[in-house]
Parts: sequence; structure tokens; C-alpha cells
Amino acid sequence: QVQLVESGGGLAQAGGSLRLSCAASGRTFRIGAMAWFRQAPGKEREFVAAVSWNGETTFYSDSEKGRSTISRDNAKNTAYLQMNSLKPEDTAVYYCVGADLRRHCCGSSWYEYDYWGQGTRVTVSS
Repeated sequence: QVQLVESGGGLAQAGGSLRLSCAASGRTFRIGAMAWFRQAPGKEREFVAAVSWNGETTFYSDSEKGRSTISRDNAKNTAYLQMNSLKPEDTAVYYCVGADLRRHCCGSSWYEYDYWGQGTRVTVSS
């Protein structure tokens, strides 16, 4: 099995930055593409960004392009989401997800992923 644990969430001011981390453990060799999704109160889960199995290809939602950077360090079994220019509408629970190794890159639908973390809460104040 694969376990994903997010960290780095918290309270930030609008215009500020946060860096989320996702530590993988277990059968990490089974992880292909990884991504971040988020879910705001009363809203549906939405795609934020994805990164290929080797970190060379990234894909972002339109709202995140230019503001966020997804990356991964396979030697550390960790993925990251650097979020800049935060807005109150970025307030949500952020989930790290991983796909089986057969999927190298970089789906934007939650059902394309096999492993999910518990989430880390991000609150952005205006």
C-alpha cells in the first residue's frame, strides 16, 4: 500500500505564500503521476495541479497557472505545491493524490488517482 501525508497548510494572508508538502511511504515505487486537489466548504473537489512520475511534466488548472508550482523529489518520496499570491478563494482543504505507476502523467480528474492523503487545511484571510 501507499500512504500520503500532507503538511504545510495553515493560515495565510491574501498575497502571501504557502508551501504544501506530501510525504509518501509504503510501496512508493508504485506511484506514477501525482497531483493536488482541493475542496472548499460547500463546493466540489477541484483539480489544482499535477506532475509526471519523473517530475519533468506539469499541468495546472487555469486558476493556478502562474501562481502555483508543483514539483516532486522522488529521492525523498515527497511532492510539493508552492502557492503564491494567495487569494481568499484559495481557502480549502488540499489533498495530495498519487496514481498507480501505470499512469505516468497527469490527469485532472480525481478518479484517475489511486492513493489519497487526508488533506491539509489552507485558510487565506483578506
